Amino acid sequence: MSSTVEEEYFKVLRELYDLRGIKLGLDVIKGLLEELGNPEKDYPIILVGGTNGKGSTVATISSILWESGFRVGVFTKPHLCRFTERIVVDGREIDKKEVVEYYWKIREAGEMVSKKLGRFPTFFECNTAMAFKYFSDKKVDVAVVEVGMGGRLDATNACEPLVSVITNVSLEHTKHLGDTVEKIAFEKSGIIRPGRPTVSACSGSALRVVEERCRELG
Repeated sequence: MSSTVEEEYFKVLRELYDLRGIKLGLDVIKGLLEELGNPEKDYPIILVGGTNGKGSTVATISSILWESGFRVGVFTKPHLCRFTERIVVDGREIDKKEVVEYYWKIREAGEMVSKKLGRFPTFFECNTAMAFKYFSDKKVDVAVVEVGMGGRLDATNACEPLVSVITNVSLEHTKHLGDTVEKIAFEKSGIIRPGRPTVSACSGSALRVVEERCRELG
């Protein structure tokens, strides 16, 4: 890889990391995806939320789909060693040159959103939009997407999942999601959609919240 690509890649990462911060809400990410042509509508999505086990659940589902012959996009966080680990198609990470290419597309769209809504997208919103756009361009058959935090107001929830998965619920991110298991379960249940299946390994009061939300939506 040329030094120019390496330099551009690390410049892009610096710009992305400067956008870190938690801003829950869907207006900006939906605006960003609209500017990009709503790529998240081009393929079915399995959206995986919950407190623990999201990553392993995503890995299991994507592996089953891939071995069954599907072209599979996978979006996870956080990465362990490389930013490119977050966006994968058929076991292949997005490469550094592609990160640069897609970042400039996202940045241009983000500037349009900023003019309309008064805020530039965050790191995770940009990352989510990059994944959705990349999967569309790579013509995946299905994408398996890991929720960032919570669910109801998380950037990944800007899509309309074919299947929603809630692994389990326990106390986490109480400043943003609530100080009880029930409140957190409510936030995570925000990824449930009417008429679409939901799979969960929740128990106790969290399961009751999830079941009630499913009944409400039908």
